[in-house]
Amino acid sequence: MSFDDFDGALWHTSSYSGNNNNCVEQGWLRTGRQAVRDTKDRARGAVVFKPVPWQTFVNAVRSGALSL
Repeated sequence: MSFDDFDGALWHTSSYSGNNNNCVEQGWLRTGRQAVRDTKDRARGAVVFKPVPWQTFVNAVRSGALSL
């Protein structure tokens, strides 16, 4: 991935983050991939997931199979 892959990304901060500055953001990339980054240190970059692994992760969290 290149830095250009993040241009135009739509970032969303988790509603569970609260006001204590321990936040993560999830971004939709133009490539169809999902990215996750720490809002305290955005310059460190992001972890990027392909669509199927990302959806598997989301489904596991929603079903309670994976608790955070």
